[in-house]
Amino acid sequence: MTKHPITLDGIEIDLERKRVKNVNFTIYPPDGRVRVSAPRRMPKEKLEQIIRARLPWIKKHRARIVDRVRTKPLQYVSGEKIPVFGDAYRLEVYEHNAAPKVELGANGRIECWVRTGSDRSKRESVLNEWYRAELKARIPPLINLWEPVMGVKVAEWGVKRMKTRWGSCNTKACRIWVNLELAKHPLERLEYIIVHEMVHLLERRHNQRFYAYMDRFLPDWRAEREALKAAPIGISAEID
Repeated sequence: MTKHPITLDGIEIDLERKRVKNVNFTIYPPDGRVRVSAPRRMPKEKLEQIIRARLPWIKKHRARIVDRVRTKPLQYVSGEKIPVFGDAYRLEVYEHNAAPKVELGANGRIECWVRTGSDRSKRESVLNEWYRAELKARIPPLINLWEPVMGVKVAEWGVKRMKTRWGSCNTKACRIWVNLELAKHPLERLEYIIVHEMVHLLERRHNQRFYAYMDRFLPDWRAEREALKAAPIGISAEID
């Protein structure tokens, strides 16, 4: 793989030449960094033409990411809206001298109990651990549902925070990982990522065979992919 930057219309683009069939665009927070991966043998003139054609898309989504960064980050205090599997809940924070806990209350509220004096970082950590537990409760039924349908076996799975990927798959170990951020999105997105990673156990690469499997198992997968493209971890977040 070879890397070098280019600048078009004042936008610096990290260009990577690698073993891919298509030109792929990815935009990263917090500053809207642009990365383009392109086939090694594609002529420079053709590649520049493709990139220029996508400049309106690049500018639009770079602006969207920068606007997100300008938005005041969550302080994890009472009154803020917290996303849980696609729904927004009003956060209520309570302090007590016992172990932290999180519960979904009535009337669209999420109650977070923390130790007295807990700062923002600690409150965020408590909520993230709750998110993790909620995901871990929902992942096994989905894997169990799809294993007999797809004829594959997931040997191991886990949840972790990832900056640029919604999921990943180690095909040799038959192990998949799911991004913790998916606890904030509708369950349909979680199912899409799990199916995507499990399909890699049938086909390692993103090729026509892979997409044929996706069309067969989850016909609406493209809609879920598009919905995740605008998610906080970045436009066109990679899925391995």
